[in-house]
Amino acid sequence: MADRVNIICMKWGTRYPAHYVNVLYRSIERNLSRPFRFICLTNHPADLLPEVEIFPFPPNPGLVSSGWPSVFLKLVMTQDGFCGLQGPTLFLDLDLVILDSIDDFFDYMPGKNCIIHNWWERRKQLFGKRPEIGNSSIFRFEAGKSQYIYDTFMAEIERAENRSIFVTEQHFLTYAMKERYWWPETWVRSFKFNVRPPFPLNLVVPPRKPKGAKILVFHGQPDPDDAITGYAGKKIHHRVLPAPWVAEDWKL
Repeated sequence: MADRVNIICMKWGTRYPAHYVNVLYRSIERNLSRPFRFICLTNHPADLLPEVEIFPFPPNPGLVSSGWPSVFLKLVMTQDGFCGLQGPTLFLDLDLVILDSIDDFFDYMPGKNCIIHNWWERRKQLFGKRPEIGNSSIFRFEAGKSQYIYDTFMAEIERAENRSIFVTEQHFLTYAMKERYWWPETWVRSFKFNVRPPFPLNLVVPPRKPKGAKILVFHGQPDPDDAITGYAGKKIHHRVLPAPWVAEDWKL
């Protein structure tokens, strides 16, 4: 039997209730064939499944303008000894849907840092190459061997939260990883960029399940539960017709 691996997520604020964490846990249970440890960082553990290991947020490491807790937790969790983690560790955002086996996310490039190659707006891709920036909705690191990521963050914490230098936390994470590899494009798809039809087709054509995808990421709006029933959006080009097929995988 394969060694146990780690899954870690985080929940703060009110946008994502406990149901999102529980759905993620059950989805992994259905789609991962090896033993795993599932950790949720949160200060609001009510209604989480008993199988979920709960850890409180660590103290603010020194961020000034970003608030705390924040997405910079993704840098802090690479510190040696964090939550007692050891070995391959996969971070997953809560706003995603697992469509197929995720075994490959641990078998691909073992021991290396892996992250999504961040999607870019179609209109911007027409005029240049995609920036070498990751999307941290799904990334993997080796717990116990990634202290250098945390050390880089702490040494350059002021630069990390300077939006004129690093536009987002995931921009800094990509930089701090030193060496990183992109997940294969077909494995991880963006609902916003790969599945939602472009305007004006989004008004008449419903989203279709992406063939060959293992995980569908809902960064921004809509969220998975919105996509199931349809999403009006504040702007007409953000509207989404109902995609009931999402409910086949986004469930307890």
